[in-house]
Amino acid sequence: MDVEILSRIQFAFTVAFHYIYPPLSIGLGLLMVVFETIYLKTKNKKYEVLAKFWTKIFAITFGVGVVTGIVMEFEFGTNWATYSRYVGDIFGSALAAEGIFAFALESSALGILLFGWNKVKPWVHLTATWGVFLGSMFSAVWIVVANSWQQTPAGYHIVGEGMQARAEIVDFWAMVFNPSSVDRLIHVWLGAFLAGTFLILSVHAYYILKGKYIILSKKAFKITLVVAAISSILQLVAGHSSAEGVAENQPAKLAALEGHYKANEPADLYLLGWVDQKNEKVSGIKIPGGLSFLLYQDFNEPVTGLNNYKKENRPTQINAIFQFYHIMVAIGMFLIALSFYALWQWKRGKLFQQKWLLWTFVFTAILPQIANQVGWFAAEMGRQPWVVYDLLRTSDALSKSVQANQVLFSLILFFVVYTVLFFLFIYLMNKAIQKGPESDIDFDDNSLNKEITNVIT
Repeated sequence: MDVEILSRIQFAFTVAFHYIYPPLSIGLGLLMVVFETIYLKTKNKKYEVLAKFWTKIFAITFGVGVVTGIVMEFEFGTNWATYSRYVGDIFGSALAAEGIFAFALESSALGILLFGWNKVKPWVHLTATWGVFLGSMFSAVWIVVANSWQQTPAGYHIVGEGMQARAEIVDFWAMVFNPSSVDRLIHVWLGAFLAGTFLILSVHAYYILKGKYIILSKKAFKITLVVAAISSILQLVAGHSSAEGVAENQPAKLAALEGHYKANEPADLYLLGWVDQKNEKVSGIKIPGGLSFLLYQDFNEPVTGLNNYKKENRPTQINAIFQFYHIMVAIGMFLIALSFYALWQWKRGKLFQQKWLLWTFVFTAILPQIANQVGWFAAEMGRQPWVVYDLLRTSDALSKSVQANQVLFSLILFFVVYTVLFFLFIYLMNKAIQKGPESDIDFDDNSLNKEITNVIT
């Protein structure tokens, strides 16, 4: 393999591995805030115990996320020097804003969050919890802004020519609010909420099935289920809005996502399928004109197809992009169905009486993670062959002095190190989950009060 392919694989691997952790941190942070806020409002110790327990899980996730994120900054300079020079002014501003507005807030509040229990006033600790959560949210803002600028550049001009050309900001807020940034940010936030909430649902469903921490788990499950249901349905709305933006700003990408080749003809909506790139056909289950209807409320409205573009100016791995995108959509629809079915069972008083439903929640913790990963793959592969859309090709963004064997060696090294980190993360998570919430009060003692027994049923 050549330098370009190896460099892309290396960056994709490191980004994908890193992206396991920030969404979890954001999602767990949201529920930490919810549990601790309820505790301060009700003085019910159960919610304090829940907040403390999930803070420990958050700390593990946050720590691994910080370590794995550092590598990517070095890759910009080693493998993608031309790209770094080209976008340096844009990325420099966004990453500086992340340090000032996000990381400073998050890091200053983190110590109080982790070590301030019973050492500061409850409202001070809650403020620190909010600070860490908002810091993680703000961090996502600036990363998504930088990435979205690559998708839909705005607020810039080009200085220099040829290999010395670079983009400079002429309107900071136009760069921040580029045509895709808001839609993509909301999509990322909601994906993070789903990653965190379904991990919490998974763990507490497991506890209930094993007869452990039943009272705590049922309270946590019900609260988290509401957040998950709201997030899942909002994600459908955000995803549709994002797709409309892609249709307007990156029509070649949308055509790749849906496997639409025909130039300026109505586009079908595939529920599942397979793209035959050689013959430029898609076979599968479809709604004729469905994509046209979703975009324009007209089954016969033409949609820009891949054949509107020269082959060198369109994505190459159409089937992979198509499959990644449809996996994301399928998972999203499944999570909506599962969440609202569980809410219905709750209303009927049978939420915790169906073991198959609880076991389903145990194993669905992985699904938001898969959806987040394949969604990013589809978005980034769909942008090709451009690293900055319509401005800088990926093949031109490489470092000129890096050789294929150097990239391959570092890729193998990263794989070994990240594998060790992943198993360490799983070990620490499993150890914390097996140990469970810690409290001097036995909330599962039926003599505590009769209200607890009623909650079980």
